[in-house]
This record gives sequence, structure tokens and C-alpha cells, in this order.
Amino acid sequence: MNLRTVYLAAPVFVFAYGVIRILDGLDGSRGPGVAWTTGHLAFLVALTLFVPIFADMRRRLGGGVLATASAVVGFAGLACLGAQFVIDIVAGFVAADKAGMSQVFDAVQAVPGVELLVYQAGPALFYLAQVALVTQLAVARKAKFWTPILVTLDFVLPLVNKDLIPLAALCLLVSFASLSREDRVPAYAT
Repeated sequence: MNLRTVYLAAPVFVFAYGVIRILDGLDGSRGPGVAWTTGHLAFLVALTLFVPIFADMRRRLGGGVLATASAVVGFAGLACLGAQFVIDIVAGFVAADKAGMSQVFDAVQAVPGVELLVYQAGPALFYLAQVALVTQLAVARKAKFWTPILVTLDFVLPLVNKDLIPLAALCLLVSFASLSREDRVPAYAT
């Protein structure tokens, strides 16, 4: 998969997660089940695709201290958010119903530091790093001026209501489509 495709695929997988999440909740409850697992797997794929995206953004910025620090923060956020989604998938597999999943989540979150790292501050690092990297690209005139606005919307809309994840993903897709067309994007084979 080349890097241009990666820039487009990541928001598409986030969009898929958002739509599946909405569909999963149509019966009034989310998880456990096929929709829960499929949606979470889609988001994990998206997170995996952000590894080369963050690395490419850092490269485009010349690998300076601020770009490197932003990418490192992004990788840390990826790890934390990835852990959250793995926990969610495991909880969906081991629990027979929503109440069972709640018990699993309570037990996991009772471990000191897990709630802060995996559910609160850690995942925020992923989104903040995205905004930081894209803003640096815009300031350096290596991204459109509106790209950080759309990436910020991708971060903020789900905070307002998680059912806005598909709309947030579309904002990210538009911003990343612009980045994917940049002449500086090499075609890496993976």
C-alpha cells in the first residue's frame, strides 16, 4: 500500500468504525457482538495506518525538534488508544452481555494508572499530535491553511457526541486527501 493510499484509508476506516458504532447502537445497546468487534477492528486498522502518516508528516517538516516531539507524542497516543480498543475487543469476547462488559471494564480501569493512560490523557495525545503536526505543516506552507481546522473538527466533534464520528472522519478525509496529493508524498511499498 503506498503512502497516498494510507492517507485516504485511515479516515475511511475511522468512518467505518463510526457507522458500525451507530448501527450497533440501534437496538439501544452497544456490544458485545459482531458489530462491536468489527467496528473496533476497523478503528485499530486506522490507528495502525497513522504510524506511517505521523512518520511522513515528521519527514515533511524536516524532522526538527518540534516535529519529532509531536510525532513521538502521537505514537504514544496511538499506543494508548490502541490499548483501549484491544481492551474493548477482549471485553466483547469474554462477556456474555453489556453488564458483563461493564464488569470487565471496571476491573481493568481499577488497575492504577490504566484509566488515566488508556482512557483519558493517553488517547488525547493521539489527537493533539495530529493537530500539532498538521498545524506545523500549514505554517510551513506544506498543507492548506484549512487543514488544521478540519483535523481539529475530527478531534472535537466526537467529544460533542460520539455519533458524529462519521462526520468527523469525513473532515479528516478531506484534510488527508489534500495531504495525499502533495507532490512530496513518496510511494512506499509495505
